[in-house]
Amino acid sequence: MKLRTRYVEKPWGRMGLPAIFAGVPDQRIGEVWFVADEPLPLLAKYIFTSDRLSVQVHPRDEQARALGLKSGKSECWYILDADPGSTIGLGLRREASREELRSSALDGSIVDLIDWRPVKAGDFLYVPPGTIHAIGGGISLLEFQQNCDVTFRLYDYGRPRQLHLDDAVAVASLTSYPDNLAKRVDPMEDAILVDGPDFTLLHAHADAIQDRRRWILPLEGTVRVGPTIVGAGECYLAEPEEIAEAEDARIIIGAAG
Repeated sequence: MKLRTRYVEKPWGRMGLPAIFAGVPDQRIGEVWFVADEPLPLLAKYIFTSDRLSVQVHPRDEQARALGLKSGKSECWYILDADPGSTIGLGLRREASREELRSSALDGSIVDLIDWRPVKAGDFLYVPPGTIHAIGGGISLLEFQQNCDVTFRLYDYGRPRQLHLDDAVAVASLTSYPDNLAKRVDPMEDAILVDGPDFTLLHAHADAIQDRRRWILPLEGTVRVGPTIVGAGECYLAEPEEIAEAEDARIIIGAAG
C-alpha cells in the first residue's frame, strides 16, 4: 500500500517544500512522515531544516524498555541536498565525563564540544542509539529509523521546549563518532547502507529485497506495484508477495532486521 503523507510543523522547518510534495500546509514544515492506519515498526521520513535542530540523543532498546518505552531508536540519514557550509553534529570532539556533559548542556558550551561535520548531497550517516547528534540548518535528507518517538534533548539554543537532561546524560555515548558509519553513495551503484540489527537499508536501482515487507522510496524515476505508481516524495509499503518494478528508478529500500 502507498503510505499516507503527514506534514509535521517544527520551529526549525521551512515554509516552502520541493514540488514533489502536494498539499503542503502554510506552516513551517520540518518533517514529512509516511504513515499507515496500523502501527509500523519502522518509519521513513524527509527532514527539511532552516535552522539547527536540538542537540539530542536516543536510548538503546534495553535502556528505553527500562523507562517503560517500547524500544529505543537507531536511525540513519541520506543527504539529498545541503547548502554550502552545512554541518551535522555527531559525537564529541573528545571524551568527556557525564558531569562535564551535563554542565556543558546547561551553559551552552556543548555546541563547542560536539564534532560538527560538513555534509553534502550523497552523504550517508548511520546514527546508533546513544550518539549525541544535531542536524544543522540548510539540509534536506531522508531518514529511516525505528518507529519510536523517543528523543532526549540536551540543548535547544534557548527555544522554549522541554529538555531531558537526566535521561540524555544517562544514555549518551561520551566518545567520538565512528568514521566507518559514514559513507558516500555513488548514485550509479547499488549499495548496502545498513545491515541490521534493527533494520536493513539499501540504495538500489531495482527491488533488491523481496522476501519480506519493505519500505520503497524512489529518489528518481518511478516504481510500479500492480496498478500503483510510486514516485519521488512518496513511499510504498510492499508485502513479500508483491512485485515492485523499477522504471528508470533510483530507490531507497528499507526492511526490518
